[in-house]
Amino acid sequence: MKFHTLIAALSLTLAGAVFAQTTTQATMPRVDKREDKQQARIDQGVASGQLNQKETARLEKGQARVNQAEANAKADGTVMRSEWKKLDRMQDKQSRRIKHQKHDAQKQG
Repeated sequence: MKFHTLIAALSLTLAGAVFAQTTTQATMPRVDKREDKQQARIDQGVASGQLNQKETARLEKGQARVNQAEANAKADGTVMRSEWKKLDRMQDKQSRRIKHQKHDAQKQG
């Protein structure tokens, strides 16, 4: 009888750990925070006149690609290490694009 109780307790513990890991990965707070910061940089560039309409549209499209990749990674409930790396690289690239567009010679007008 004790053996079955031990197995049941271990099963619940393991299930809880898997759920916690999946939940943590599915929320992806680091990715979300970074997306928010990048969106704020785009908004600030529009407000200051550093970004024109074409640049803004291009950057918004890039942000949408990152958001879609995140949704695809979360779709099965588990985000694999390779998916994390891909999202990180996409965000790095998007960050460089934002910096470049904000600091080029083009202005609104």
